[in-house]
Amino acid sequence: MPVKNRFAELAPEIKAWRQDFHRHPELNYDLPRTAGRVAELCRAFGCDEVTEGIGRSGVVAVIRGRSDSAGRVVGLRADMDALPIHEKTGLEYASATPGIMHACGHDGHTAMLLGAAKYLAGTRNFDGSVVCIFQPAEEGGGGGLAMVKDGLMERWNIQEVYGLHNMPGIPVGRFAIRPGAIMAASDEFSLTLTGRGGHAAKPQEAIDTTVVASHLVLALQSIVSRNTDPLQSAVVSVATIHSDSTAYNVLAEEVVMKGTVRTLDEGVRAMIEARLRQICAGVAATYGATVDVHFRRGYPVTVNHEDATAHAAAVARAISPEVDTETAPLMAAEDFSYMLQERPGAYIFLGNGNTAPLHQAGYNFDDEAAPFGASWLAGMAEARMPVA
Repeated sequence: MPVKNRFAELAPEIKAWRQDFHRHPELNYDLPRTAGRVAELCRAFGCDEVTEGIGRSGVVAVIRGRSDSAGRVVGLRADMDALPIHEKTGLEYASATPGIMHACGHDGHTAMLLGAAKYLAGTRNFDGSVVCIFQPAEEGGGGGLAMVKDGLMERWNIQEVYGLHNMPGIPVGRFAIRPGAIMAASDEFSLTLTGRGGHAAKPQEAIDTTVVASHLVLALQSIVSRNTDPLQSAVVSVATIHSDSTAYNVLAEEVVMKGTVRTLDEGVRAMIEARLRQICAGVAATYGATVDVHFRRGYPVTVNHEDATAHAAAVARAISPEVDTETAPLMAAEDFSYMLQERPGAYIFLGNGNTAPLHQAGYNFDDEAAPFGASWLAGMAEARMPVA
């Protein structure tokens, strides 16, 4: 099953949808144009059921196969939201909305799933039902969790769920996947250090929170280097430090530090949170300051189920001359993780070629990748629900 001929024929149409979404990006859950267009197209394709407003602004389209003798249901997911980034591609179809762009390729993901939906609605060469999931708010809003909480899996009796993400650096037409953890959990922390402000010429009369913060940045690095198993991956990064001092000769009373923790294992995740709290308390006490720690857990680890990964790789091999089944996990996060916590499934990377990195102002989805991604999405439905 190389790229299906039908997707070669559909490529100009998929490209047009994608570039239209790219020119009109929308953020988070606020997707009236994008979700509306998705629903309109799915109805035009002849999908049997199109439901809007799942997870606030998600769209679910159901396509029934030639029969339903086995009662099989497979979910296919794409994300729809853009990012608050000012585009610098110079493309003819560049974002028409200042400060917002599709810098992660969700325009391509949505267009590919639409292409798969049109194909599947036209051929229905499967025994069961396909549930096409168009999700809002992947970029930090937790739209995957919102759809799950809205009854996505139970309402449509989804038994397996699959998704994909384009990946710069992988050649177009290639795929990469692995069983187990493929993307990291993402947590945030905010640390407020309080001391005693003073004149910089009289440091003995102050509790200098800038000094405390400096020691704390270094101490937190010991969590990965000295508390984490060297065979486990983890990241602890302090990203911002802000004090209430605005003068060169005033020692700050308060410093706020913010950062992120990335892990690929729930045990490591729990250990890092505990050690972070202990180290913060200890360093602050050492210098006579106090610290208020806010730790917010974000997306969980994205874990591919072993059998589902094998199925996903098999479909990819039928399309592509090369499939990497031992790709390294990424320390970026993905809220498809919530869906994989509810049902067996897998997440695969699709080559986007030598483009700018994700989340960069110069990034663009490569339309040449779309027939491969759409073929894989449709192929998953046909492979997991073959006609009896």
